[in-house]
Parts: sequence; C-alpha cells; structure tokens
Amino acid sequence: MKTLHVNTANDYDIRIEEGILDRCGEEIAAVVRGRRCAVITDSTVRGLYADRVGQSLLRAGFTPCLCTFPAGERSKNLTTYGEILEFLAANKLTRSDCIVALGGGVTGDMAGFAAATYLRGIDYVQIPTTLLSQVDSSVGGKTAIDLAAGKNLAGAFYQPRLVLMDPSVLRTLPDGTFADGMAEVIKVGCIWDRDFFEFLAARPGREAVMGEIETVLHTCCDCKRQVVEQDERDVGLRMILNFGHTLGHAYELAGHYESCTHGQAVAAGMIAAARIGGGLGITDPGVVPAVAGLVRAFGLPERIDCPVETMAEAVGIDKKGDGEEITLILLRELGKAVPMRMRKDALLEQLRALYGE
Repeated sequence: MKTLHVNTANDYDIRIEEGILDRCGEEIAAVVRGRRCAVITDSTVRGLYADRVGQSLLRAGFTPCLCTFPAGERSKNLTTYGEILEFLAANKLTRSDCIVALGGGVTGDMAGFAAATYLRGIDYVQIPTTLLSQVDSSVGGKTAIDLAAGKNLAGAFYQPRLVLMDPSVLRTLPDGTFADGMAEVIKVGCIWDRDFFEFLAARPGREAVMGEIETVLHTCCDCKRQVVEQDERDVGLRMILNFGHTLGHAYELAGHYESCTHGQAVAAGMIAAARIGGGLGITDPGVVPAVAGLVRAFGLPERIDCPVETMAEAVGIDKKGDGEEITLILLRELGKAVPMRMRKDALLEQLRALYGE
C-alpha cells in the first residue's frame, strides 16, 4: 500500500492499493464514529462496484443505504443535490454517521457538498473510481455543483476523512474516460514536476501508464497534497492547479457540458494557456509542442473552437476572477507554473489573436 498523509485543518490519509475496494469497510471503520452510512454513487458505477462496497461495509459492522443518481455532468445540479439531502434525511442519518462517495468527480463533488451542508457537516469518505477523480478531484476538499451560469459555482471547502484508491477499477474505464484523467495527470508534469512530464512522455499510451499506475497516482496525489497543505483555501499557491481550467471551463460552458468532456476541455485549455504565455513572452517556446505532443498521445484535443463572445462571458463569471482582473495560470517552462494577473480585456485580446477573430 502507498499512503500519503494530508495535513490540513482536518487531516486524513490517501491510501492506494490494488484490492482495497474489498477492504474499504474496515478502513472506513477505523476513522469514523458511527456505523450507519449512505453510499452515494451514479447509475454506471452502481452496477460495477456498489455491491462489493456494500458487502465490505456490512462485514465491518456498518448499516449502509444506497443513493443513486443518473450518471453524467448534467446531474451535477441543484435538483440532484437536493434529492441527495432529502435521501439523507429520509434515512435519518445523524452527525455521527457518514457518507461514502463511490464514483468519479461528479459523485465526489456532489456527495462532498452534501456532506458539508447536511446537518451543517458530517463525515465523508472518497472512493474515486475514475483516473480523473483519483489523481485530482477526490483530494483537497473542493466540493461543488454547477449552476446555469457556470461550472462549480456553488460549493464548499470540506475535507474527507479518508481517500481510498483501488487502481484495479481503472481497467473498466472506456478509453475516452481514461484519457480525460490523463489531462489532469499531464497537468501535474506541466505545473510541478518536469521529470514526471518526461516520465509520461516516455510512456505515451494507456497500457504503458497502467504498467506504472501506482507511481502515477502517488506522484499526482503527492503534488496536490503539497499544494493543498500550503494553501487549503485556494488563495495563493493552489491556484496553479487551475492551469488549463479557466479556458477549459469556458469550453465546457460553450458546449453546454455536452460537446466536450472536462478532460478534453482542460487539455485544450492547457495548450491555449501555453500559447498565450508564449505570445506574452512568458512561456518557453518549447512548451507548446511538448504539451501538444503528449496531449495527442492520449487522444486528447489540442484545440477546441469557441466563439470569443462565449469565452468573454465565461471569463466574466469565472470564480477565479476578481473585478476587472483575472488570474490566469501560465508556464515559464515545463514544471514551473506562474499566476499572471491581467485585465480581462487584455485576456480577450489574446483570445482573439489565438482564434483569429
């Protein structure tokens, strides 16, 4: 087992081990008080792993109940969030009980937000089942739902009690879903660890990455751990984790969360940010071809066409904005990210240049 300890206001472990899904009950029993829990999952993951998790919880002495919602980003909304809260109340969960988030990033975000707000906060455990959620969204305590105006606009910082990662679950992922997670993996090499970027470049494909998957998961989670420990509330260093996300969220909004996935949007957003950095004389010229080559190797898009007017709207409401300025995360070189404060109109000029408008 590989273990990382996250020292935040409420500290917790990240445990990475093949087969840990079947021991999740005993792992969870060691860190929570009560023995009643709600397992929150989506309609896809329920058929794959809910029974195994439920049986493990029963063996550990828990009384679990199962809450399922339709799979997909479109479920990450106020309606589904409200239904989860009503489910918790109907099943009479108390503040000594807990929530188990079993699934990808949508499940983790919604279950975590429900845990943060139900009875003003109850314990929750993350069991991420996608590559994207294992390397990114399950760690760090960001929980959120989407509003009509944009992605992740309602949420809370709320740390889990435990994160359990079983690399074996990644074998059931479709290639496109695995590629989505690789966007966040590549991001770690871009912003934090050039050696890790080169490690990935030497393994350009799913099979090669899966051969080193525990190392990949540990490296990505350790990066996020170090960043979050220094900036739990996303007011300083943690902003570098947004590399590719400001523009990526705009692509998602423009496509109504249907025409591209989060990983595809982040991949294109990273390359766009690298090109903007190059245009401003900040980013080393070799960064764009290096990142583009690695993105291509995992079947992710280098570019997503988006009307500048739509980008302007999305940048205007982006939660990382502040007044007339915005912080865009750029790269000086591979492994070194830098927050760049710039006026929104200056960013839009760069976008017009980028898109030839």
